[in-house]
Amino acid sequence: MTAAVAVEGGGNKGFTAGLLDGIERLGNKVPHPAIMFFYLILFVIVLSHVLFVLGVSVTEDIAVPVPIAVDPNYYEDTVQPGVYGPGMTDLYGDDFEIKTQTIAIQSLLTVEGIRFIFTSFVANFAGFGVVAVTFIAMMGAGVAEGAGLMNALIRKLVAVSPRGMLSFILIMVGVLSSVATDAGYLILIPLGAAAFASVGRHPLAGMAACFAGVGSIFGVNLILSPSDAMITEITNEAIGLIPGQAPITIVSNWFFAIACSIILAIVAAVLTERVIEPRLGPWKPAGDHVEEDHTPEAASKESRGLKFAGIAFLISIVVVVLLTAPSGAPLRDPLTGDIIGATPFMDSLLFIIAMLFLVSGIGYGVGAGTFKSSTDVAMAVTKTFNGLGGLMFMLLMIAQFIAFFNFSRIPNVLAITLAEFLEHAGIGAIPLLVGLILVIALLDIIMPGLVPKWAIFAPIFVPLFVQLNIPPQTVLAAYRVGDSPLNTVTPLMVYLPFVVTIAQRYKPESGIGTIIALMIPYALVLLVVWIVIFVLWYVIGLPLGPGYPVTI
Repeated sequence: MTAAVAVEGGGNKGFTAGLLDGIERLGNKVPHPAIMFFYLILFVIVLSHVLFVLGVSVTEDIAVPVPIAVDPNYYEDTVQPGVYGPGMTDLYGDDFEIKTQTIAIQSLLTVEGIRFIFTSFVANFAGFGVVAVTFIAMMGAGVAEGAGLMNALIRKLVAVSPRGMLSFILIMVGVLSSVATDAGYLILIPLGAAAFASVGRHPLAGMAACFAGVGSIFGVNLILSPSDAMITEITNEAIGLIPGQAPITIVSNWFFAIACSIILAIVAAVLTERVIEPRLGPWKPAGDHVEEDHTPEAASKESRGLKFAGIAFLISIVVVVLLTAPSGAPLRDPLTGDIIGATPFMDSLLFIIAMLFLVSGIGYGVGAGTFKSSTDVAMAVTKTFNGLGGLMFMLLMIAQFIAFFNFSRIPNVLAITLAEFLEHAGIGAIPLLVGLILVIALLDIIMPGLVPKWAIFAPIFVPLFVQLNIPPQTVLAAYRVGDSPLNTVTPLMVYLPFVVTIAQRYKPESGIGTIIALMIPYALVLLVVWIVIFVLWYVIGLPLGPGYPVTI
């Protein structure tokens, strides 16, 4: 992709545009993201000790994973033990149970805390899954981009997409990509920027649209995902606290999820067209932009490359099907035989997608003549990895901050405190549900992640709302509403540095402020619209899923 700079629109701007510009300028004046997280680490260290000295703690019922007795099974060529053990019911999905726990703040300045800082520094980074995910995803995407496949696909997408539908199509693909969460962030966001640039539209608008689809509409999808399985299991453990209450299944919110996916994608597309892109102003490539080759010979090479890429893609799909479809196939759940849910297939989606890009990219390169040898393939991967140095430094700091923050237990104590306040507020069902949504949205700023927050909130709110004749599936739907919209504006979003890197390709002076200013309209509008959808759904009494009414 060719780097470019934005030419900002002139003239007087309205209050909203001026406010967002101010947020961008202020945000971009903060230190380098890695340094900012270093300062946050120091702040958490000091704060943890202050709260520790004050004896801050909370006691609450929390859903925790059930320990599994494991017989270590070692392969000949590894020291990694197998995970098979007696009594296991789901190899790839966690079972949960409710336990009463007292959670006290832990200081990072005690002997134990200092020991944790020094001994965990390397492990924090080594265990930070985003690092490995980034390299794996970018390996496939790098080959596809280096071969020219990405540009060719973008041209085809733009050619078949009406200009007014491009935003919606990209956002809808982003929503669907949450089935394999990381692939959406790492592959679709750069593609969205390039797609807009290819038709002369501002690439940051395309980038923001895809980021909104992947991040701000994360909690729902047209397709059932592993995340649905996990939060359903946590909900059922909370339901177990209520005598006589039946558990729910993974489809308990499916109707609601399908409707919200489509409606919110439309809203995000309108925001992109009417708010985000006009604020950015016109865009023109930088002076060193190289015009694309549109000669018949180039078109012939591209056509041949796409043909080879298509063949390679189909062969890869056949291989995946053979590894998944037959009974007892490696990518089925070894105990239940399931394909969808918390299964090897779903766990492999990111790797599968990366390999599809890799194989298709090689096929395109061979067909179009952009790859002459295996060295060209290796160089494409190397070039992609070379551009990730700054991102890796930021991820190093983010990994430490998250680890230290979690060690201190500050987010857990804060979450439970806010939950207890809402529980005892003494207000009606709908206001209480909306209050739950707003508390979850607020906590998402400091505790991103669909599953961890629900493990804390489910044992509190599921029994509470059942007493108010509000079924568990409705509480779960409310949680989905609050969890996602602000994902794209929290500094703790682990892919935020990556999005900044993409923005800097087209607007070199971009920083965290640029991204947050772009995403605030999506976050706020989608949150409001989603709450309205939820309230209307509840008032009308539409079923949330097959056999799951919104009220008892």
